[in-house]
Amino acid sequence: MNFQVTVLKILVSYPGGFAVMADLKRDMAILATSGRDWADRTKRLASRLPDLDIFSQGLIVRMNGGWRITDKGRAVLELMEARPGAADEANAETTLNQSISSTEPLQFPFQRSRRGRKRREQRRAARQRTSGR
Repeated sequence: MNFQVTVLKILVSYPGGFAVMADLKRDMAILATSGRDWADRTKRLASRLPDLDIFSQGLIVRMNGGWRITDKGRAVLELMEARPGAADEANAETTLNQSISSTEPLQFPFQRSRRGRKRREQRRAARQRTSGR
């Protein structure tokens, strides 16, 4: 399991992209024990950006006892998750590397779908049920 990709994926699922450390640790533990699929997925995403460093590249910030994903972090994650065709793979890698090396925060232009929002809400509700809140 790739720690940095997992942190980005967890934070993007929280409202406002912020999670306290206890929630991050709990979610990391769940994903770490969820099976081989998650580990394979994070390795695949991490292989698209071998020099990923979420702290020094400004993809997340530490604040108020937790971490928050930045707009730049959201954009990088979106680029990592994009499924480029064979011809577009080189262009996608170049774009990904340029977006990380830029000093300005990237814009996050996509609109979340209703289905994606519903899935996130269902995951949050399930987490709350299992944590006994």
